[in-house]
Amino acid sequence: MNNPEQTKDGLEVLETREWLDSLDYVLQNSGPERAGRLLQQLELHTSRAGYRMPFSATTPYQNTIPSAKQPPFPGSQEIERNIKSLVRWNALAMVMRANKREEGIGGHISTFASAATLYEIAFNHFFRARTPDGDRDMVYFQGHAAPGIYSRAFLEGRISAKQLENFRHELAEGGGLSSYPHPWLMPNFWEFPTVSMGLGPIQAIYQARFNRYLENRGLKKCTQGKVWAFLGDGETDEPESLGAINLASREKLDNLIFVVNCNLQRLDGPVRGNGKIIQELEASFRGAGWNVLKVIWGGDWDPIIAKDRDGLLVKRMGEITDGQFQKYFVESGAYFRQNFFGTDPRLLRMVEHLSDDQLARMRLGGHDPIKVYAAMKAATEHVGQPTVILAKTIKGYGLGESGEGKNITHQQKKINDEELKLFRSRFGIPIPDEQLHDAPFYRPSDDSAEIRYMQERRKALGGYMPSRDVQVERLKPVGEELFEEFYKGTEGRRVSTTMVIVRMIAKMVRDPQIGKLIVPIVPDEARTFGMEALFRQVGIYSSVGQLYEPVDMDTLLYYKEAKDGQILEEGITEAGSMSSFIAAGTAYANHAINTIPFFIYYSMFGLQRVGDLVWAAGDLRAHGFLFGGTAGRTTLAGEGLQHQDGHSHLLAYPVPNLIAYDPAFAYELAIIVQDGIRRMYVDGEDIFYYVTVMNEQWEQPEKPGDVREGVLKGMYRFRASQKNDGQKSDGQKKDTKKKDSGLRANLLGSGAIMLEVIKAADILEEKYGVACDVWSVTSYKELYKDGNACERWNMLHPGETQRVPYVAQQLKDSQGVLVAASDYVKALPESISQWMPRPLIALGTDGFGRSEGRRQLRDFFEVDAKHIVLAALSGLMRDGKLKSADVQKAIKELGINPEKSDPFVS
Repeated sequence: MNNPEQTKDGLEVLETREWLDSLDYVLQNSGPERAGRLLQQLELHTSRAGYRMPFSATTPYQNTIPSAKQPPFPGSQEIERNIKSLVRWNALAMVMRANKREEGIGGHISTFASAATLYEIAFNHFFRARTPDGDRDMVYFQGHAAPGIYSRAFLEGRISAKQLENFRHELAEGGGLSSYPHPWLMPNFWEFPTVSMGLGPIQAIYQARFNRYLENRGLKKCTQGKVWAFLGDGETDEPESLGAINLASREKLDNLIFVVNCNLQRLDGPVRGNGKIIQELEASFRGAGWNVLKVIWGGDWDPIIAKDRDGLLVKRMGEITDGQFQKYFVESGAYFRQNFFGTDPRLLRMVEHLSDDQLARMRLGGHDPIKVYAAMKAATEHVGQPTVILAKTIKGYGLGESGEGKNITHQQKKINDEELKLFRSRFGIPIPDEQLHDAPFYRPSDDSAEIRYMQERRKALGGYMPSRDVQVERLKPVGEELFEEFYKGTEGRRVSTTMVIVRMIAKMVRDPQIGKLIVPIVPDEARTFGMEALFRQVGIYSSVGQLYEPVDMDTLLYYKEAKDGQILEEGITEAGSMSSFIAAGTAYANHAINTIPFFIYYSMFGLQRVGDLVWAAGDLRAHGFLFGGTAGRTTLAGEGLQHQDGHSHLLAYPVPNLIAYDPAFAYELAIIVQDGIRRMYVDGEDIFYYVTVMNEQWEQPEKPGDVREGVLKGMYRFRASQKNDGQKSDGQKKDTKKKDSGLRANLLGSGAIMLEVIKAADILEEKYGVACDVWSVTSYKELYKDGNACERWNMLHPGETQRVPYVAQQLKDSQGVLVAASDYVKALPESISQWMPRPLIALGTDGFGRSEGRRQLRDFFEVDAKHIVLAALSGLMRDGKLKSADVQKAIKELGINPEKSDPFVS
């Protein structure tokens, strides 16, 4: 008697076959569009019957491009395999030799081992270097694959064997190679710094969008150049990797291609041991509107998949977790047969014609050049969407039993002699056994078929890659007249330095020389910073223009979007805005266009929030201005702890080529911006700027004489004392009627606290008889750099005239106590105290912020005028100039509570 369950299963199989045969008939006779409409009708009919199909953003676990749709392979598979084998060998040898020379120097061989086919197909057929018509591709290489990229450059004759020998030994004689892609260290080779953290993917997205921005604004010819980003499946867990993929689809960036090397492993183990990372990523990208191409199975699987009329094999493929797939990679063919196919006799019959050895050698899609070529060709030809290629590979492919597919593979730096011999034989490297132990580099002669083929392919594609070739024409100096109005002061009008920089940008965008090159960038805070006037003046960039009538259309400063808009208004994303800054700040190198980015944001959400990207901008040799708006711990009234920045200037210290300023006045800001444009775009210095601006309004003073040098070097005397007989600043007369008490102080102020310092000086002079010189410190970092540079020179040149730090030069004739007050932590002024003639009393905003008004915040953090006065009097007491009773009396007169909580810990 028949088993009812078997009968039911058999009927379902027959029913499924009938439906599939019917669908095949429609596909063959009416085409895929008709079949798609028919499926939609079936789904609609099913829903009307009361059943909702469960949603799925994934497709079956198989290749997106069926074998019947694969284009013919255009090159020589044999020669390309030989080239790939040579690249693999030299990449392996490079890392092994480095670690034999110095144990633990590091390097990664497994990432490139898994991705070699992906890169070689792209190098031989897709990566286009800069051509005379401006067409070019931009490639963000996966950082851990750097040895493979060096190895290829060695075969191309661009990198010497000596440089390979000095991998991770950059300071060695003859020069070496950096661990990962670093334009700062290899400025003629690498274009983009990558290595995990998701920085490559997010920068690639905004770079692709910026390329379209340049084209739509007429600054760059519209070309077919692509932006490629190679990343690992484990790297996609970084928020930056997938955080901006909606932007790419929203902007229809069909000039963007992601290639995800899905070797199923991260550093310590499987990416998704209990899941399927390819399916997870497909859902994420498809849901975001990307074109997704899965390259899972190699050509060896095609005949087996063709037999799978009932979908049993695809179903089984979809059941297996990634952790179990890893197990299959490292086990025998017999284990694979039993555990993968052995669950169903019908599956076993599909592979009964294959031996265990043949089963063990079944290639995955990411290692099959035909499959990879088909996917990349489809990606480059796809229109209207960005594309992601999800390529399944084996980490450590070819490294033998100690490395291939194992959890320890990422950290592997060496393989033993037997495994080296197997690797050599597997990939056909002509090195005899007796030389294998030393893992020598191997490059065939220039007239070999492999080298000729490589050179011909790269010549056909426009040249070598990666290659950083800066060909930009430098700008002429910006005219002084553009900045003159900011030197004159505001004559009774109260304005903030934020308003000043917005006014400055508005003037610059009208300038005939640099106007079109200005790129204002703001993360959804334009109205906060008073930038809405720019909406009407230059428009907000939109790739489709403005398809709606804005609600504020009847106002003068309505929200105006335009295809040729100049402002990049990024939405609430500092990381995205910083990526746009990087794209604009490196256009001089990437496109020979001197775009000048001005990125304005809450200062708290800059260096603290996107410090990795700021560091990358330094590595990239980016140019441009970062403006930290509403800067300082006490200038942003009411907002509280999360919005109040008291440390960004200290965070700027570690970035070597970031020039940081905290100006207080309009003329200081004008001097800094003008000089910055000169240094970056006229002289070509590889620096960029961080400048803080405030929202507090005050009357801007006129520039007091020639203070340019002091502003730029970091400090100058803003105002000399009205009491003593020392030097006076320009325009000031000595008041001979005031009696000199012999009490003197030097007050150093900057940014938001400068007015408190001036007020304190007035109180000290008028109420306590202390003669005060007021100094404006525009950059503690510049003074810090200068001081350390002098110290270093003096240490190395003991027999020569010793150099004097600028801060010491400025204060050498000063008398009295030294007090510095800023809206930043005390460590900032204390960083230069060693070069001062006397001990420094530093006031700052250590501690968490509070939701309060400015007056209360400055009292809480003890940086207001009364606390500055107290600091000066306390210093005079320490020097024996005042008695303790005098200071105690002053504390009462100033209304200071000596028992209040310490803001550092409260």
